[in-house]
Amino acid sequence: MAVTAVQTIRRMRGGAQSQLMLGADGNLWVVKFQNNPQHLRVLANELIGTRIAEAIGLTVPKSDVVEVSQWLIDNSPGMVMEMGRGVRERCASGLQFGSRFVGGLMPGQVVDYLPEQQLDEVRNLAEFAGMLVVDKWTGNCNGRQAVFERRPRERKYRATFIDQGYCFNAGDWTFPDAPLRGVFARNQVYARVRGWESFEPWLSRIENFPPQQLWQVAEEVPPEWYGGDPETIERLLDTLLQRRPKVRELIRQFRHSDRQPFPQWGMAASPPSPAGFSPPEAAAKYLM
Repeated sequence: MAVTAVQTIRRMRGGAQSQLMLGADGNLWVVKFQNNPQHLRVLANELIGTRIAEAIGLTVPKSDVVEVSQWLIDNSPGMVMEMGRGVRERCASGLQFGSRFVGGLMPGQVVDYLPEQQLDEVRNLAEFAGMLVVDKWTGNCNGRQAVFERRPRERKYRATFIDQGYCFNAGDWTFPDAPLRGVFARNQVYARVRGWESFEPWLSRIENFPPQQLWQVAEEVPPEWYGGDPETIERLLDTLLQRRPKVRELIRQFRHSDRQPFPQWGMAASPPSPAGFSPPEAAAKYLM
């Protein structure tokens, strides 16, 4: 059953011109509309991509179908799409895609950029490797997007991966793979990757993703989000399942790209020092 939107808060940044809305369930939702300027299918992409990432254990917002009434749109002056060249139209009513607003009603601090020192201390930095697996599998043609949340009384941030709308090459539902597609803009998030083990358990979960589970995800997509033609989404899922064995090669291509994203590839992790032990170079300054 879809979440019912009861109030609009404000328009969000971004090309899809999403609206931040309050749901009848008491949660804030970032809502993408069927008539967004990017493409109708980005709603299906968002739901499928987010549910896949969630299924393999990555940190993504809760997602759901959100129903927006015509009455609410008519009585909310800000619910307007800027379509370019001065063309404006009201947001569409009906079933839209909703992503739970990171931080909720009482957020701590949520940012979309962190300086290098704080980026190194992100609690789940290793998940960027896992999200790369998803982006390569789904053919995300956009750069990887994430926000960073620090709750009250916490020192470190946690990354949440948002915006799966450009999976499957946005509205085209094709897979024109390229080494730098679907990757985060800053290499620092990949600096601790030492080999294929750094992509686990997410890589194995994708390579063995159950077809039935993928079909169950697709069944939650409203038919109006892909034109109502079941054969269209069936072809997409068939192609996606066939791509599972290709993911390693796509990561390998990124590894050997000009970005050189994995500088520690092949290096063994340093074993932790015993408690109370100081290495010679650190202890030398204490010698008289």
